[in-house]
Amino acid sequence: MTRLLSTLFCALLLAQPALADKNDEKRAKINKEAQATLERLYKEQPETREMIRKSEGYGVFSNIGVNVIFLSGGGGNGVVVDNKSGGRTYMNMGSAGVGIGLGVKDFRGVFIFHSRKALDNFVEYGWDFSGQADAAAKSSDKGGEGSVAATVVNGASIYQLTENGLALQATLQGTKYWKSKKLNSYE
Repeated sequence: MTRLLSTLFCALLLAQPALADKNDEKRAKINKEAQATLERLYKEQPETREMIRKSEGYGVFSNIGVNVIFLSGGGGNGVVVDNKSGGRTYMNMGSAGVGIGLGVKDFRGVFIFHSRKALDNFVEYGWDFSGQADAAAKSSDKGGEGSVAATVVNGASIYQLTENGLALQATLQGTKYWKSKKLNSYE
């Protein structure tokens, strides 16, 4: 039994660098996607560059959502950047809802936190429950993509950039954002 435990312990120690490498790769991928999303947002909505610069912080998320008749669901991940400290908090997101809908929607969301309270609450609690009605479509050329800005909560704005797919939906959807234990651990 002792030998088995020793073997398992050694295997865990040897696997630790591989897990850390995968987490580093995942963080790098999220940061790269976030930067590309911001560049696109700045191109489509130039005023957002200054809004983000003056804000307490911002978050960039990648999400794929699916609607099938009366059910919807989605998931993704992203990063929240604190402009004052420069700190990054990697987060996951998941959503589920009920309503009439059909399709798949791949989109990027950019949250701009205008107040410290909004930023802190999002990172710590991250829950958004909202009624949602939209139609998003992408044509074969880049001109069919769209961005929409709307106030999410007091002190925060969101810009949604559609990547691809077609979704016609009217759902009451809950989205949960939470800290990624795995990606925020630098061991």
